[in-house]
Amino acid sequence: MPYIHDTPPASPTPPTSISSPPSPTISQKLKLSPTALRRKFHHESDVLVVGAGILGTALAITLARAPHYRSVTLLEKSLKEPDRIVGELLQPGGVAALEELGLEQCLEEIDAVRVKGYEVIYYGQEVEIPYPENVGAKEGDGREGKKGRPEGRSFHHGRFIRRLREVAMQEENVSVVESTVTDVVKCGHTGQILGVECLTRGEKDVYFGQLTVLADGYASKFRKEYIPRSVISKSRFWGLELVDAVLPRPMHGHVVLGEGAPVLLYQIGTRETRALVDVPEGLQSASTKNGGVKGHLRERVLPSLPECVKPSFEKALDEGKLRSMPNSFLPPSVNRFPGMVMLGDAMNMRHPLTGGGMTVAFNDVVLLSELLKPELVPDLGNTKVVLEQMERFHWRRKGLTSVINILAQALYSLFAANDPQLKALQLGCFRYFQQGGQCVDGPVGLLAGIIRQPLVLFYHFFSVALLSIWLVLSQAPVHRLPLSLASSVSIFYKACVVLFPFIFSELRT
Repeated sequence: MPYIHDTPPASPTPPTSISSPPSPTISQKLKLSPTALRRKFHHESDVLVVGAGILGTALAITLARAPHYRSVTLLEKSLKEPDRIVGELLQPGGVAALEELGLEQCLEEIDAVRVKGYEVIYYGQEVEIPYPENVGAKEGDGREGKKGRPEGRSFHHGRFIRRLREVAMQEENVSVVESTVTDVVKCGHTGQILGVECLTRGEKDVYFGQLTVLADGYASKFRKEYIPRSVISKSRFWGLELVDAVLPRPMHGHVVLGEGAPVLLYQIGTRETRALVDVPEGLQSASTKNGGVKGHLRERVLPSLPECVKPSFEKALDEGKLRSMPNSFLPPSVNRFPGMVMLGDAMNMRHPLTGGGMTVAFNDVVLLSELLKPELVPDLGNTKVVLEQMERFHWRRKGLTSVINILAQALYSLFAANDPQLKALQLGCFRYFQQGGQCVDGPVGLLAGIIRQPLVLFYHFFSVALLSIWLVLSQAPVHRLPLSLASSVSIFYKACVVLFPFIFSELRT
């Protein structure tokens, strides 16, 4: 029998360990609901979720609560607290979605840090980019009456996941199972997904659900079979954890731009700061003969950092606790397989530069909660209705996710500029931020998940392109004007080459 975490009845001595709950007594078994008994002894549920990460856990909790009251089994290969270097910054749009889901308590007791905006440092010049006050608020969306500027949160990823899982384990309609999924179970006649095969403590087992949700993350083992697109990864983030670092502007994310790819700095605790350095594939300064990635960080990255950050960065580098994650891009796809939906990073990824992944995930859960309400989908086993709702899900999420996806990829292209045209656009972007007002509120409102209008992204991106062209023309001597005009055309063309492929990728199904 697999190792299942069922919610125990109220007790003055609750379990002290997430992964080691007490074995239920006979009287406790009798107190289990019929649906809980089905989950425990027959491995049958309304919803079977694979992956107890950000999206999977939040979705399991949401579908188990009112107005859904679905019976949910949540499978996860390891319930140990994860240790990752991304998924540590939640934008204001993600915080708002978390509150809408009733999960805001998960940000408590994890030493989370308030995030008020960004600080962009361009070759030593600094500009503050605070989150905008009430930008994008619409009547009835719950934000129009709020005072002050919205805030994000940054934290240790593992602590946040632990809190989400703790909440899931307290839900009467959720069973959390520590098991490794190996394959899906299909109907031999219709091809419908009926559940999954898995290994629990080395023993084979099977779980069934009317709807199977595959949310097994960026390294999904099922993606190749069900997603028609390939993951694109051209760089990696190499991460260090700095202790007692002094940041130029506390409670802000920092983006450091210079000769190389961007560097991110943000607090993840009272004393801890995350440093993420983007290292493109094939980078010569990170080659083995040049000392590898560590040599690149010491010789190229360290000198470009603010003086106040250098001591803690160098100390962390000396300790050698370097870890990396691929920076991946995967455009979204429509779920078309009966009985199954693929969500989260398994289905859609963008460069983590803008910290939009968790904001997308929580907002996806909010939308799915609406589309899968019992009055719209009484029976999750009705695959025709579920697939129709997933088609709607694909297009309705575009207002937010297309903005975050496109912005992440476009900004990375500019911030990791490796040719004269991109360098000109990078400078234009920084000068645009220096204008303040709507030149800051618009772009950071998009990044924060507050403004959900793709046309606003289009407007600001090409405003940056036009400013970049103006800077080239205005600074060129008269005798070089023909060459400057040619450069201007190249800059505008490069802006189109950067943006339009990502727009088209969002329009494909």
